[in-house]
Amino acid sequence: MLLRYLRSLTGFERDARLFLLVTLASSAAVSLWWIDFNLYLGSLGIDPALIGIIAMAGSAASLLVAFPASMLSDRVGRRAILLGGAALMTLAFVGLLALTAVPALMLMSAAFSAGNGSMQVVSQPFLAEHSRPEDRSELFAVQFAIGSGTNAVAALAGGFLAQQVASVAGFDPQGPEAYRVLIALMGCLGVLTVLLVTRLRDDRSAGPAIHARLVPAVRTARSVPAVQATRSTFPTDQPTRRASLATAVRRGFHVSDPVDFARLLLPGFLIALGAGQVIPFLNVFVEGKFHLELASLNALFALTSLGTLVATLIQPALARRWGKIASVVIVQGMSIPFIVVLGFSPIFWTVAVAMAIRNSLMNAGNPIFGAFAMERVRPEERAVFSAASSLLWSLGWVIAAPWYSLLQATLGFTGGYTVNFLTIIALYTVGTMLYWVWFGAAERTRVRGHAGIRTPKGTVRGEAERVDIDLR
Repeated sequence: MLLRYLRSLTGFERDARLFLLVTLASSAAVSLWWIDFNLYLGSLGIDPALIGIIAMAGSAASLLVAFPASMLSDRVGRRAILLGGAALMTLAFVGLLALTAVPALMLMSAAFSAGNGSMQVVSQPFLAEHSRPEDRSELFAVQFAIGSGTNAVAALAGGFLAQQVASVAGFDPQGPEAYRVLIALMGCLGVLTVLLVTRLRDDRSAGPAIHARLVPAVRTARSVPAVQATRSTFPTDQPTRRASLATAVRRGFHVSDPVDFARLLLPGFLIALGAGQVIPFLNVFVEGKFHLELASLNALFALTSLGTLVATLIQPALARRWGKIASVVIVQGMSIPFIVVLGFSPIFWTVAVAMAIRNSLMNAGNPIFGAFAMERVRPEERAVFSAASSLLWSLGWVIAAPWYSLLQATLGFTGGYTVNFLTIIALYTVGTMLYWVWFGAAERTRVRGHAGIRTPKGTVRGEAERVDIDLR
């Protein structure tokens, strides 16, 4: 399996490989933010209920930028949005070093989330447009795995660095100064991300679907032999003229199959509603329940990221064996019992193991479903889908964050988290079931149909799969 990934890396397009380096730098900064930002707020004396409100400001910012970033990327190119997002994140890190007032913290949280959200909105379309259909499962998995591996290294190195600096400088390793060391490190990683993005080729004139090889086949596949629907026949999409933002608004984000489009989005929204109640505050939960020091807490989150890396790299093999949707349902369904242990076990080592396994399984399916969705929607709809997915994810967290704050204010630490964990279990279960109900049967039918699509050299798999999807 490792050899397969190494071979894939050499076959990826130049900008796809460079974007993996962008992922490396940005993921390290984002990892440190998610692990330590809420704890930094706590070290400033901010209570958990207000931390939830600050988190809501960040989620609201992600929600607000999703569609504007998508639309603007069709106008100015994905690279420009990536550059602007990375610059905004870096600005947030610098602001946190200088400002401690609650309104300023809310503004920096919003700036970080807007920048990160903008990058996430265009990441999947960018990868889809710089890859061949047969490479996408591996490319999406490698990109996600790099993010997970970087999270682990950043968490370990960041926690160790902050502890060592605190020891040398003589300040409290659990105090605000230690967290500011990590924020400074985030700023350096943000600058590196900006520099890497500038190395990507300018894609303003290329159109929104540079490498979606089979779109022409969709229009003609019913009237031409299947053998013609191959990459050799359709090497690239023809460049399309970018519409203005005003035109995009007037068209109202038209999609060819609204029902299928909504079904692709709804399970993720339900999962976001559950995740938003717990995941942003998981560091507060673990620290409050077991009273871990900074380095140990970062090490725990590093362990979860390593598990995610391994599970993500295995996912493409599962997808080839069982299909993309089946593999997503398998790993996400298996994660749910571990949420129960994470939320209700009083023993730290069981919580640590459950946290690592849950995170690994629940996140491992994301790149595979991302590749599935990018292939199922039309190329001109990819940025809209990515924006809608990001918007609904942020909306789920916007709804969940004040709910978390309300529970903390009324039920307290233990009672609030009890309700949160019961809710996340229910929503994860429903969301995972919907993936299978809506897409499982269709995918099984499509996979069985591959055997009948042949060329003189044998069965066509990756490209034929794309035609079957677009003709759903």
